[in-house]
Amino acid sequence: MGGRGRPSLSARRDLPIDTNRGLPYIFGQTKLTNLANMTAGGVSCRVPSNELMKVALFIPCFIDAFYPEVGIATLELLERFGIEVDYPQEQTCCGQPMANSGAHADAAGAERVFARNFAGYDYIVGPSASCIHHVREHLTAIEQTDEVRNVRAGAYELVEFLHDVVGAREFPWAEFPYRVGLHNSCSALRHLKEASVSEVAGQPFSKPRTLLEGVKGIEFVKPSRPDECCGFGGTFSVTEEPVSVRMGQDKVRDHLNAGAQYIVSGDMSCLMHQQGCAERMKADARFIHIAQVLNGARA
Repeated sequence: MGGRGRPSLSARRDLPIDTNRGLPYIFGQTKLTNLANMTAGGVSCRVPSNELMKVALFIPCFIDAFYPEVGIATLELLERFGIEVDYPQEQTCCGQPMANSGAHADAAGAERVFARNFAGYDYIVGPSASCIHHVREHLTAIEQTDEVRNVRAGAYELVEFLHDVVGAREFPWAEFPYRVGLHNSCSALRHLKEASVSEVAGQPFSKPRTLLEGVKGIEFVKPSRPDECCGFGGTFSVTEEPVSVRMGQDKVRDHLNAGAQYIVSGDMSCLMHQQGCAERMKADARFIHIAQVLNGARA
């Protein structure tokens, strides 16, 4: 696991790009201690104190390839709360596309590499609910050793890590003066339980909205079908393209009819799908990952 030199944040903008991955060489092995006693910009963190913890950043392969700015925003956001992050340089795909397609032998190879790269960390944080859900619940094509079980248990999606572990509620560096439609992916909603769902009676809640409410100037619109699937579904968008496209178009229209200027989500895969649908519809829709908003993107 070479290449772990960690330059300062201020020096990162001029760093060379790893042509095999897309993210700059900016990560290094670090550790987190006594975070409960630390503050960043006046924001307190509540990660348990008096513990030596190791936090790793997991960047899904499609974010690495197409949206590296989301990976960088995730890193910078974690660092704003005083968290020091390690980035395993040899990480690859978590195996979700292969597993979802029934190619379990291929998935096993990716899962084995993933488990090896992320072994020994207390928290594995990634900006994708679908990938984190796969790691946590479906990293099962390989032998379930103690190491693999620990990797699965330590996997956290960015929103739930900030909300549940860090206890973040304020983002004083962030301002986003736009009307936003919040898209909760199916994985975030029904697997990671990051928000309430319309088909289950109970007290409404939304972890991503709670975080976004700490951003100055932001306004929320209410789509008529807020927890409906956008139609991406990974390989579903390939095998059932007409249905997938229609669902994506319906989702974009729902947000725009509600008055959204931006569609915000914790899953860039959903935004990628909706953005493609919007472009072909010639719809005036803009899309941004929640990590970018919370990190202070001005759009």
